[in-house]
Amino acid sequence: MTHRLARTTVLPGTVSQVFEFFKNPRNLEAITPPWLGFRILSTSDETVREGTRIRYRLRLFGIPLAWESRITEYAGDSHFADEQVTGPYALWYHRHLFRQLPEGVEMTDDVEYRLPFGPLGRLVHWLVVRHQLRAIFDYRTAAIAQRFPTTRPVT
Repeated sequence: MTHRLARTTVLPGTVSQVFEFFKNPRNLEAITPPWLGFRILSTSDETVREGTRIRYRLRLFGIPLAWESRITEYAGDSHFADEQVTGPYALWYHRHLFRQLPEGVEMTDDVEYRLPFGPLGRLVHWLVVRHQLRAIFDYRTAAIAQRFPTTRPVT
């Protein structure tokens, strides 16, 4: 079963200014909760573009994990998407969408994911994972708000 998590935030500034922050893979560490112990190990490019590979390490439920993502979509000042190449999910596809509005930039995180292990994975999702992902994206929204002080969460 595939699940989806979507969050939309309105940030001050222009699409170019906001996109500049998000296309730097190193900024991911700054907006990821410290309890995940998230560290970038390597990135194939200094800024995100189609084909960029990012390797990182994190801890889920105290278990150290390696994760590698590849940027599969990229359109400057519009959107990009990262897909898990290796990691804990059976499927992880995360689109980052940017759109200029009169009051700022609408930024949407749209994540499609699936856990391994069939029925057991679905149970673990219902009991733990969905709550954990919400907490991660809640933290992310708050961390982004600190970098863009007049941020307004929409969903």
